[in-house]
Amino acid sequence: MKRKRLLTTGISLVLLTSMAVGCASNNTPGTDTGAGTTGKERVEIKAWLTPQWKGVMDASEAGADYDSFLKYAADKFTKQYDKYDVKVNVEVIAGDQRDQLLNVNLSSNTPPDVFFESIFAMGDYVHRGALVPLTDMVDSSAKGDIAQSYWDAVTFGKDIYFYPFQHNPGTLVYNADMLKAAGLEKFVGGENEIKTWTLAEYEEILKGLKANLPKDKYSNAYPMGLFAMNTQGDTWNLAYLRMFGNKFFDDQGNIVLDDANGAKATAWLKKIKDAGFTNPGPESVSSNDVNGMFQNQQLAISFTNPVLFNNMRADMASGKANKFDIRLANIPSESGNPLSFTYVVGASVFQSKDAKKVEVAKEFVKFFSTDPELVKASKNSIPVRSSVVDQFKSEKPLFAAYDANSKHLFNFTGNVPGYSQLREVLYPELQALYTGSKTPEQSVKDYQSKGNKVIQTNKASSVIYQK
Repeated sequence: MKRKRLLTTGISLVLLTSMAVGCASNNTPGTDTGAGTTGKERVEIKAWLTPQWKGVMDASEAGADYDSFLKYAADKFTKQYDKYDVKVNVEVIAGDQRDQLLNVNLSSNTPPDVFFESIFAMGDYVHRGALVPLTDMVDSSAKGDIAQSYWDAVTFGKDIYFYPFQHNPGTLVYNADMLKAAGLEKFVGGENEIKTWTLAEYEEILKGLKANLPKDKYSNAYPMGLFAMNTQGDTWNLAYLRMFGNKFFDDQGNIVLDDANGAKATAWLKKIKDAGFTNPGPESVSSNDVNGMFQNQQLAISFTNPVLFNNMRADMASGKANKFDIRLANIPSESGNPLSFTYVVGASVFQSKDAKKVEVAKEFVKFFSTDPELVKASKNSIPVRSSVVDQFKSEKPLFAAYDANSKHLFNFTGNVPGYSQLREVLYPELQALYTGSKTPEQSVKDYQSKGNKVIQTNKASSVIYQK
């Protein structure tokens, strides 16, 4: 009996040992375990993204989710890539957790290898030396298919750090019914046009709306929306500050708003607010508030981007919101040349200190940013590639208008270090302007002084400016 128990115990130990050996030989996420199933060396990378769109090509696909595109791209990439046995782990990160998660992973030397995100949110990581240049991934074919304004947005110093994939342009949106009701039909553009008004025409529109908008139909309505409660939608405010020709940043990445043109722009904002051409109290109104007022037909002109615009159209079509005629316009300027900006979205590669992971990550980014099938997914937003615009412009006619508008784009961040901190400096100065506690001249002077301190502090640690 005793011998039988010993024999049983021995067999159990052998089984446990075998199981332990078997577990140890299995691949675990995030580790390079040598030769993969193909006999090639195994390289495993992780790709993060914030929610962009659902599905691969369309949200109507079965099981469509925010990670669908990158997972599909990863599968296609690994099947054709022959240097290593590659695995790509895809993870969706909430936008409001992005910086916290990145900083934690950077401090522990475990950053994602690839990040697919809006560029303006990622520029500071270039200056920190956390990202790898992608200049060698870009060829003349891509340069010819993607407008220079998009490349300018992703170029820091002499190198490209993000591969442009799609973009989310900012424009004005207007209620065409309200303009017509005020006798301003001549200023209404086409349904698939981004209308350009001169500044003189725009002022005529604002005056006409205030004087002639029928009060019985549009009670408590104002011509235009303004906001300065926080950093939300600050890119439109940055555009207004350029309306009189100020270029905002000089060639060394310093703010140069404190001149006659900068003061004229702030004086104009104060003037239209005091004249009652805008919602009252913009210093305590957020962009979300203004968006809601426009949808309730309390504003004739507001701000928008394709996501907001398409959501409004969808809500009207489904009956969730009252229907009215919404159309697009550029932000006007004194010169007559319209002002436009955009949020370019694309992929970057983090410096993991592992040369093979960096190599694979760069190849993966190049693959899904250039593959003829995969780049069509950019139609879920607005394509940066003219070739994709041409393919889908009959289905989505505003694509052509956005593409034509690319020549009017300005780089609102200037790709300067510390841009995220600059956002915190702007709105208090606008609040002081609107409340009258500062003159237009003083508000631009103080913004420039405080903003340049932020930039200079960050330049001291920027790998771009310290090269």
